[in-house]
Amino acid sequence: MTNPKAAAAAVELDGKDLPAHCPNPAMPLWSSHPRVFLEFDAHGVAKCPYCGTAYSLKPGTVVGHH
Repeated sequence: MTNPKAAAAAVELDGKDLPAHCPNPAMPLWSSHPRVFLEFDAHGVAKCPYCGTAYSLKPGTVVGHH
């Protein structure tokens, strides 16, 4: 079961924010960790393996593939 509160706290990204990475530019310097690029699941959700920050894609965002 998905926690709606956790989904609401996710950092929402748009196509201009891709490729997505964490830490994101809005994070304070003291909370930095190595930059990791995020892979979104079929539901448009990703989670940072270092800090656990949740990210979600805005509805209608198209993820390009190389």
